Amino acid sequence: MFELTVETSFAAAHCLKGYPSPCGRLHGHNWTVAVTVAGERLNDAGMLVDFKVLKEAVRDVVGELDHQYLNELPFFRTGAEPTAENIARYIYTAVAARFSAYPDIQVREIKVAESPAAWVVYRP
Repeated sequence: MFELTVETSFAAAHCLKGYPSPCGRLHGHNWTVAVTVAGERLNDAGMLVDFKVLKEAVRDVVGELDHQYLNELPFFRTGAEPTAENIARYIYTAVAARFSAYPDIQVREIKVAESPAAWVVYRP
């Protein structure tokens, strides 16, 4: 099994409505995101997938979040609070959809860090 991981970051604001702490107020983070895909079959070039393809997919998804007020995005307006957990799930869903054309590659995990000392990992 081969696993490829790319990392990127974005800046965004959010608030956790009704949460009884400072996180219930508007604040922002410089989020770090790591996306790992996995598969067993290499292509004719000896790669699972070109890093460029993976980076572009992740950049496209994360670009939708960058410099946004996350609470106002459609995914988070429908009841999912913009917690690190739900951000990871959102990124997983969006990246997995972009990789649906690659049936031999699975999105293995998404890591979302709101600081160097606090992160969540989502695995389907």
